[in-house]
Amino acid sequence: MGGSGQIMTGRRFSPVVFLFAAHGLFGQNDNPVLAPSALKQLSLEELMDVEVTLVSRHAEKLNTAPSAIQVITQEEIRRSGALTLPDALKLASNLQVAQLDGREWAISARGFNHTAANKLLVMIDGRTVYTPLYSGVFWESQHVFLEDVERIEVVSGPGGTLWGSNAVNGVINIVTKDAEATQGAYVATGGGTYDRDFLMARFGEKIAPNAFLRVYGQSRDRNPSLLADGKRAKNASGLFQSGFRLDWKAPSSDKLTLQGDLYESAFGEIATGKTEVAGQNVLGRWTHPFSPESDIQLQIYFDRAYKEATLGPGFTFTDDMRTYDIELHHRLPLGERQSLTWGLGHRIMQDEVGNLVSLAFLPADKDMHRFNVFLQDEILLLEDLRLTLGSKLEHENYSSRKDLGLSGWNAQPSARLAWSPGHIQTLWGALSRAVRTPSRIDVELYAPMPPVPAIVPHFAGSPYFDSEELTAYELGYRIQPAEILSLSVAAFYHRYDDLRSTELPYIADTNFTVEFRNGLMGDSRGIELSARGQPLPGWTLQAGYTYLEKDLWEKSGHTDLTTPRGEWNDPAFQITFQSLTDLPAGFQLNAAGRYIDDLPKPAVQARFTYDAGITWVHRGLSLSVFGRNLADDRDPEFAVKDRAVQEIPRSVYGKIAWRL
Repeated sequence: MGGSGQIMTGRRFSPVVFLFAAHGLFGQNDNPVLAPSALKQLSLEELMDVEVTLVSRHAEKLNTAPSAIQVITQEEIRRSGALTLPDALKLASNLQVAQLDGREWAISARGFNHTAANKLLVMIDGRTVYTPLYSGVFWESQHVFLEDVERIEVVSGPGGTLWGSNAVNGVINIVTKDAEATQGAYVATGGGTYDRDFLMARFGEKIAPNAFLRVYGQSRDRNPSLLADGKRAKNASGLFQSGFRLDWKAPSSDKLTLQGDLYESAFGEIATGKTEVAGQNVLGRWTHPFSPESDIQLQIYFDRAYKEATLGPGFTFTDDMRTYDIELHHRLPLGERQSLTWGLGHRIMQDEVGNLVSLAFLPADKDMHRFNVFLQDEILLLEDLRLTLGSKLEHENYSSRKDLGLSGWNAQPSARLAWSPGHIQTLWGALSRAVRTPSRIDVELYAPMPPVPAIVPHFAGSPYFDSEELTAYELGYRIQPAEILSLSVAAFYHRYDDLRSTELPYIADTNFTVEFRNGLMGDSRGIELSARGQPLPGWTLQAGYTYLEKDLWEKSGHTDLTTPRGEWNDPAFQITFQSLTDLPAGFQLNAAGRYIDDLPKPAVQARFTYDAGITWVHRGLSLSVFGRNLADDRDPEFAVKDRAVQEIPRSVYGKIAWRL
């Protein structure tokens, strides 16, 4: 897959290039693992007791977590028929998930959705997958072997205190299974009208006492999306990925995990011909438990992502990003009513860009460092009343925090209070601060590359660009009034400052037409509702509703040349549902639907669509047929200014899987 310092077939630079073209500027788990069969048999009460780690950085019951958190289980993923990570994320009602074309996705929480959304932090087993190129996620590079996912934890709302910069509007962590839970062989294959063909294989083996290994590989070919006139776009895609995970538990109860992946993908483009991505990552994690209430964990990972986009004959833009990360955190009790968690970390990001005359990052090669230290104190005020206080302090290359008087430092404090009377309900509230740190686009982008004649329109990032800030107020309630019903509601008010604007430069003689500045502020408010019920044995229903209002305006002395709407395209509300039904003779029926309100600008009409699937399971064999986007023959989900609207076709595919 590689050679002589280059990745052979996976190369490309993605949404950033096209966002520029569109805007003219740029818009671990150490808990016991539950097998799918075990999750299927869990009652609703037991599902609410499934432990999550994203809210407090240690295992706690979902029912008492003081945050707007939802969990997507392996059983829900399997029965939905999802073949990609974004498809699986559609099952979380507190996310906005939309597919732009055969390659790009717009995914966010609580607004500011875009193909280059930059306020959502995403992790895979604790490995951060955002890129400092634009502070977002290249979703087409994130290929997870979904059969190995234990759960996906989705928090809507800020998480900067524990997880750092860019955990502004939400945090996602994809948690994969321990290798011990994936022993034996698994093979699945199939194909259909849109997902043309796919093959997935995994093998797990016990290689030593208390040591387990799994290896996997997957490939997929997908047909192109459709243009507005019904013709096929030239964006068919192909994917290959493989990886491994090794888990060893020592007699001392120490646990070691080593895992890694390599991938390459190719995507056609309407105008550019071909776009490619490739990468490799490896992660090691050591956990030493002192007691059930105390442990220490060290995690180290390396991640390389290579991207290449051909913008025309002889015009190729490349980006080679290498990330080295080390983090230590320690949890320990302080007396009988306090638990302290602290940690520190260092991340090095080395970026090498192959510039074009029309589009450049200067300097082309950049080493970025990020240091962090955090502290969180959980205090049991009463037997059913818990207060959590904490803050993370980060230092990175660009930002200059005037509130601290220190260049490059950001503080992200939070306070959470949770009251859980009777163990069937939790009332919680939170006050948090989070930041979105500057990216290379904000500071070092030039289009075209200088020097340029004064008569040529041109654009530059700004060395004065500062972190975007959020102050969030949240209130939530979660209750299980009966064994067959659970309900959750969260209300929020977000106050934003120093949001990105596009303005005339600070200094008139810089010879640049416009530059990025921190000229916008705004607020948003909304509500998130979710419900889950089991009206009959073998039948589970879940539904969600989100409502969002948002206002952005120019700060005094600032004039945004592109209007604040250039930063987002969000619906006012959305409704989702999923039904899982066990039928006689080993049949399983799944249905999931979504109603998404109008997208304002660029306009996309409100839409309703649904998916359905039926699976027959007999011992280790399963046969499935799934239908996607069944409400219409083709469906536009998202639009970006100055780009052709593409539509996702109705599709059907079949799947056969063996477990040996």
